[in-house]
Amino acid sequence: MLQNHSLIPDIKAIITNARDKAIKAVDNERTIMYWTIGKRIFEEEQQGKDRADYGTYLIKFLADQLQPEYGSGFSIRQLERYRQFYRIYPIASALRTQLSWTQYKLLLSVDNQDKRDFYVAETVKNNWTSRQLERQINSSLYERLLMSSDREDVLAVARKEKMPSDARQIIKDPMFLEFLDLKQEASYYERDLESAIITHLQDFLLELGNGFAFIARQKRIHIEGDDFFVDLVFYNRLLQCFVIIEIKTEKLNHQDIGQLQMYVNYYDRIEKNDNENSTIGILLCATKNDGVVKFSLPENNKNIIASQYNLYLPTEKQLLEEMKKELANFEEDKNQE
Repeated sequence: MLQNHSLIPDIKAIITNARDKAIKAVDNERTIMYWTIGKRIFEEEQQGKDRADYGTYLIKFLADQLQPEYGSGFSIRQLERYRQFYRIYPIASALRTQLSWTQYKLLLSVDNQDKRDFYVAETVKNNWTSRQLERQINSSLYERLLMSSDREDVLAVARKEKMPSDARQIIKDPMFLEFLDLKQEASYYERDLESAIITHLQDFLLELGNGFAFIARQKRIHIEGDDFFVDLVFYNRLLQCFVIIEIKTEKLNHQDIGQLQMYVNYYDRIEKNDNENSTIGILLCATKNDGVVKFSLPENNKNIIASQYNLYLPTEKQLLEEMKKELANFEEDKNQE
């Protein structure tokens, strides 16, 4: 009779770990192979750069020679991708072993170096899967953070060159909750949205950003005979503070802000320790009026943030319109100072 009941689980863990390492090692070799092929194509292309059509001819010639023997990984489209891979990452030692070839393929679609650097840093730091990286690119994470912070801060926080000093450096506005699978045109009660978030908590934590941990749902607060219930409570280890989220499925008003401010004050005075930072309150709302938020709070407010949620990913046009609107608001605020 088996004496050690952990033997089978231990051996299974060893097999899984070795298998994962082998798959990763093969993928790293494949990534280096594609990079080296791209380098060789680029070097050959430069020798015929005096001919305008030489690059197109070269790729087609290689595809005709290689694809019959090595398969679809050497089609015209794939060979062009390998050349692009080398041109974007011309130094092999700069490639990150933590990233798979599938993730590098996703990064090739990103249109500038700062944005690529951001997604590489975030992928490594958060150990994102390819699916998670794809979602963050498609939901324009970089641009959404730029709406509430500046580029240098966003990149510095992503690269761990500095710790976030302001919640707006990691909290997004808007937030995209397409993973909840709720129809945009339907009406929902706040408890329906809250329940959907709890069901998809892992995805919601990914959307919230770095360093969040779930603490409680419908947290009861008892104040001199009256009971109140906070929708969601999180803790952020980077900001070292509690983060309270109140969900509003209708248009935000000043009473909502006052309610959240009360919860934030309670956590600051009763729950937080002396070594922790001030509590952050997020109003997650279907529709918001930035003017109402601005004039309902003190001018130096950093602790109450209104973030609009969307139930679908944005189009490029919608994102550009949002960025233009944010820039216009920023210029207006500057002129008033």
